[in-house]
Amino acid sequence: MSNPSNDADHLETLDRDLHRFSHLETATQYVSRPLVGLGIALVFIVIAGLVAGMFYGDYPSNLIVVTAAAFGAYMAINIGANDVANNMGPAVGANALTMGGAIVIAALCESAGALLAGGDVVSTISKGIIDPAGIADAQVFIWAMMAALISSALWVNLATVFGAPVSTTHSVVGGVMGAGIAAAGFAAVNWPTMGKIAASWVISPVLGGAIAAGFLAFIKVKIIYQDDKIAAARKWVPVLVGIMAAAFASYLALKGLKRIIKIDITTALMIGIVVGAITYVITAPLIKKQSEGLENRNKSLKVLFGLPLVFSAAMLSFAHGANDVANAVGPLAAIVHASEFGDFAAKVAIPTWVMIIGAFGISFGLFLFGPKLIRMVGEQITKLNPMRAYCVALSAAITVIVASWLGLPVSSTHIAVGGVFGVGFFREWDAERRLRKSAATRPETKRIAPEERRRRKLVRRSHFMTIVAAWVITVPAAAIMSGVIFLLLNSIVV
Repeated sequence: MSNPSNDADHLETLDRDLHRFSHLETATQYVSRPLVGLGIALVFIVIAGLVAGMFYGDYPSNLIVVTAAAFGAYMAINIGANDVANNMGPAVGANALTMGGAIVIAALCESAGALLAGGDVVSTISKGIIDPAGIADAQVFIWAMMAALISSALWVNLATVFGAPVSTTHSVVGGVMGAGIAAAGFAAVNWPTMGKIAASWVISPVLGGAIAAGFLAFIKVKIIYQDDKIAAARKWVPVLVGIMAAAFASYLALKGLKRIIKIDITTALMIGIVVGAITYVITAPLIKKQSEGLENRNKSLKVLFGLPLVFSAAMLSFAHGANDVANAVGPLAAIVHASEFGDFAAKVAIPTWVMIIGAFGISFGLFLFGPKLIRMVGEQITKLNPMRAYCVALSAAITVIVASWLGLPVSSTHIAVGGVFGVGFFREWDAERRLRKSAATRPETKRIAPEERRRRKLVRRSHFMTIVAAWVITVPAAAIMSGVIFLLLNSIVV
């Protein structure tokens, strides 16, 4: 007959051991989770290289294309991990979308944009950064493009690790410039074009932030600060949704449909006005019905902005896929063209399989590594709700249209993140203004110490400084890396 005390001791020991095993299993899963993502990414890169090998001829040109395709896949994964966060971050931060929902929508819309509306002809020298005539030998040109591809992918990867959303287009520009300088000297670089790109570092975020802040100010004055918020929302939300529809219709006509038809800015704006008017007519009764029974408080307003915000995030992703993927795979397309024909040109056609690598690579990068940057953009810079996030998305579309009209090269990354900063800094200014107004009308209001005011800042300064620093050094950092990689590649081959 067993001793009850021994049985109890045995069960206690067993529970303790099982508890240890449970902790060990949890720790193992935590450690192995990143390795699973890296493993899947590596498999995709290998598959991309094998697909390229199936399409292209004999050794050694076959080997060059296979290698370039592998690095092109690596670049696409990094775009998904970093760049797409700018489109989905605000919607996730405002709780209009779950992380899973955002990733699915972004993956589908980015892929659709790349495959359906992506440019079939790309300026492989990144919009005239270097002069192809300055590089006489096709083999040297191939190594320059390979160096640009590798360096830009490495830089975006590094920025993602440090949680800094950077422009992948600017990374490619820096890579092409650095390789061009290493291959043919400073004279090969088109410095006026580089000057415009440098100006866009300032113009993109400032313009995006100013437009986002302007719309938030409008929403506060016309809706939030009104006595009857719901009545004000019924009047103005359909107008704002109509403006959003007009902006995105113009944006997509201008940027997203260039593969199907070339549309000038005047026609794009006319298309936008028509679509905006139709959207207003459809939206007004829907908003009126949706607002029935809502309480007269700010929380109720969030419901009315939720669905437009989801649509805006989807449209931004589609336009990003159409516009930016081609820029990212440009060096790969240039390598494929030079390997196949033995020469190079300022513009070449992008093979369908190259665009497929770009589209699927973005989806894999987003699924595997995107949540980190999505959370950073949507939650950690400043607190967003559907109204604020809506202003960010709307400013991104309008800023691109304004920049296209002015002929300025802008970064969608800088615009979106600048919009988030603009909303946050406007809220800080508005809070300070209301505090001063309250103190002036009510002298008995308790004064807040300067230290407490600094603590109450609505934009996290550490993220602000990190992101701005990453933006400033993107082109020079990618250029230096690209120059070094080109010299290494050239010395190995020679």
